[in-house]
Amino acid sequence: MSRRRGTPDEEEVSLFRQALEEAGVRRLTSDRADPGKPRRDDGRLAQRRVAATAASPDTPSSRTSDGRVEPVRPSEALDFAVPDLPYRTRSSLKRGQIDWEAGLDLHGYTLDEARHELEEFLREARDNRMRCVLVVHGKAWTGMADHPVIKSHVNAWLREWPTVLAFCSARDIDGGTGAIYVLLRRRGEV
Repeated sequence: MSRRRGTPDEEEVSLFRQALEEAGVRRLTSDRADPGKPRRDDGRLAQRRVAATAASPDTPSSRTSDGRVEPVRPSEALDFAVPDLPYRTRSSLKRGQIDWEAGLDLHGYTLDEARHELEEFLREARDNRMRCVLVVHGKAWTGMADHPVIKSHVNAWLREWPTVLAFCSARDIDGGTGAIYVLLRRRGEV
């Protein structure tokens, strides 16, 4: 058992302070916490913000590239988030806890048609201030490629789209690895 002592006398306090001083402890000059080193900013976040604010919503040109994309397997789960997205928000999206407000099914479209439909869908969702949408890309591959072409391209396109904060493969009830939840930046958010 511990025994409580009364308040220390002045001699004990001065001995304690002297011991701290000898140990190199300095008195605090501020009562504010030190946030530590600032986050390493390699410029990607700033570039993304500039692209999002500078882009006109009525721009007819395509925002997505036609370049070579990294192929993904049919059963591979897709996952992407901007660096500053809160962990809690990303977890909620992955668990399907953010209700999706509209959906787009890309089955049966050619690659160019799918890109056009996806771009129009994302513009419309942003204009309607939607937070989360569902995109069904499917997992099938065409006879020309040995990977799901639309799924691979959607994975690349959404990473380039400035209003996309995150996306991940959907829960099984919403399409599993053949669909994704897309978390969007609402109009006016930076």
